[in-house]
Amino acid sequence: MNAPLQTLADRVTTLAFDQHVLHAGFLGDAPCFVLADGTIHIGRERPAIRPHADGILVVAADRTRILTGGDDGRVFESRPDGATRLLGEEKGRWIDAVACGPDDSAAWSAGRKAFVRDGKGRIKTLDLPSSSQGLAFAPKGFRLAIAHVDGASAWFPLAGAPPERYAWKGSHLDVTFSPDNRFLITSMQENQLHGWRLADKGHMRMSGYPAKTRSLSWSQDGLWLATSGAEGAIVWPFAKDGPTGKAPRECGIRPARVTRVAFHPKALVLAIGYADGWVLLVRLTDASELLVRAGGDGSPISALGWDGDGTRLAFASEAGGGGLLTLPV
Repeated sequence: MNAPLQTLADRVTTLAFDQHVLHAGFLGDAPCFVLADGTIHIGRERPAIRPHADGILVVAADRTRILTGGDDGRVFESRPDGATRLLGEEKGRWIDAVACGPDDSAAWSAGRKAFVRDGKGRIKTLDLPSSSQGLAFAPKGFRLAIAHVDGASAWFPLAGAPPERYAWKGSHLDVTFSPDNRFLITSMQENQLHGWRLADKGHMRMSGYPAKTRSLSWSQDGLWLATSGAEGAIVWPFAKDGPTGKAPRECGIRPARVTRVAFHPKALVLAIGYADGWVLLVRLTDASELLVRAGGDGSPISALGWDGDGTRLAFASEAGGGGLLTLPV
């Protein structure tokens, strides 16, 4: 018989919202939850804010701000004190993706166009081969990656030059740079990942998923990429030349599909959310598991996020059930 999981459930504060939660994380020290109905909850004592006239479709966040895009065609920035400002408006179109950039810059996509706004408010526009659901800024330099049909583009908005294309047939969804700026990875409609080495555009294909991968998270040392889409988190090795010819690790295998993953900001510990509402922590060094939430409302986990110190984890589900885990220090 399998030994019972050790549990951290007694360190979880249960929260409840009445809407699909798109994002769970922290702005500074304050827990933050973004709901699909257009409301943003910052801290547990403050009233919710509502920058959009209607629903929120996409969210991106760092430690200082939240970017949201809505079906009103607007992109808003919200700060820890609840202040909001309009960054852009694409009338008659939904916002498909948003991304936080360096020095208060931001990016968003709508239709077959991508937009970058720098910290001084200047906006650059790029025509795309298709609509894009995936945007990501590089960890170094002012460079934006854009996922689209048949590959991805890497664009220096201030250079005045066309973007560099990374081609691979198929529909590319999400996109991420490795923390060391050596690899560009996309998730695909075809239930696989694809990657390129930025130095020579060498290809990396990561397949075998039973479902689409829509959650990606890098370890703090940049040597591992955790992904959703299977009945366990699939974690690919990225030392040296990347995962080519190497098998991934499988963590937290359960009879439910993984929907969200989030690496701890300082340790090789992975938070995993599942389609049945469970949340586990898994330590990569020895594969030990700790239970955070056993089912809850039974709805798929839709959001996971650590604070900057890695002492608290926020999580929430599509049905609005959530919680805050506080780890012992």
